[in-house]
Amino acid sequence: MSKSKRIGILTSGGDCAGLNAALRAVVHRAIRGYGWRVFGIRDGSLGLMNRPLDYCEFDLSVASGEMLRMGGTILGTINKGDPFAYPMPDGTTKDRSAEFVEGYKELGLDALIVIGGDGSMRILNKLCKQGGVPMVGIPKTIDNDVAHTDYAIGYVTALGVATEAIDRLAPTAASHHRVMILELMGRDVGHIALSSGIGGGADVILIPEIPYSLEGIVAKLAEVNHEGRNHALVVVAEGCKTETGLPVTQVQADGEFRYGGIGQYLAARLGKMIEAETRVTVLGHVQRGGTPGMRDRLVASAFGVHAVDLIAQGKMDRMVAWQHGQVVDVPLSEIAGITRAVDPFGTIAHTARGLGIYIGEMKA
Repeated sequence: MSKSKRIGILTSGGDCAGLNAALRAVVHRAIRGYGWRVFGIRDGSLGLMNRPLDYCEFDLSVASGEMLRMGGTILGTINKGDPFAYPMPDGTTKDRSAEFVEGYKELGLDALIVIGGDGSMRILNKLCKQGGVPMVGIPKTIDNDVAHTDYAIGYVTALGVATEAIDRLAPTAASHHRVMILELMGRDVGHIALSSGIGGGADVILIPEIPYSLEGIVAKLAEVNHEGRNHALVVVAEGCKTETGLPVTQVQADGEFRYGGIGQYLAARLGKMIEAETRVTVLGHVQRGGTPGMRDRLVASAFGVHAVDLIAQGKMDRMVAWQHGQVVDVPLSEIAGITRAVDPFGTIAHTARGLGIYIGEMKA
């Protein structure tokens, strides 16, 4: 390259396993492949809005193999604080987008790599376009709801954690003749619940994309009992609504509403309709943490390398993606604001039905 570039990289949104593997890949490809300098921006967009700027420079001594095994993100991340409407201490909001762009220029960067989910990608794409900041995106989210990619960083590891939880609940369900309800993360989609439910041998799987009825659940549990089994496993995605279509949320200390409670809701109603006892487990943020599995390490590494190559080729405003076993790239404009939901009639849903799992009621 005729010019040694300075590229920035940040992680934004919720954490997940595999983020550090992506950071490591970017550092190795940029330094080894092109002789560039890499600057890590701390705490997402906040690092460029803070004064002084909050960042670090990566070198190969930092980007060791140990990063592959580390959960979370060594840069830190935020999942609130939209720069266009940043919450201030007095309760008002302020547009701090110009501060972000000024920080980018002050650091002398030539391009920015953003590792984020659909929400972060949408906001930062808008921010970078407004400020003329060349950006490449890397998808990450345990929900796996980013459009145009088969996998986002963090999904497969979270899937493994959820499946292990089902495996651990099954023996205690059998020992006490109970119906065990496991509530899983996933926001507005049911990828984790559906796939882990199949892998863990669940009897009922409820996801936001497919309506259900309490009567349908009870009928399935009765069928299980008739077949000679006195216990059952129910997996439900946190974004599932009640059978009447109402969302189940909890108010947090900051006043925000977040998904949570659908497991307890179902237990309370099913307890009145069936003879077996019900117990609820909410897996929560355990799904985000821990050592990334091999698939997430591989996908994250491939994404990091390809993101740097895109900058070298001058291909900006793109997001790297995994399609049909290959890394490709797609325009950021095609993924912003689009949610990749479970196909109610796709292969995974068809497999669940074929196994006799109750996943709700939807006509073709």
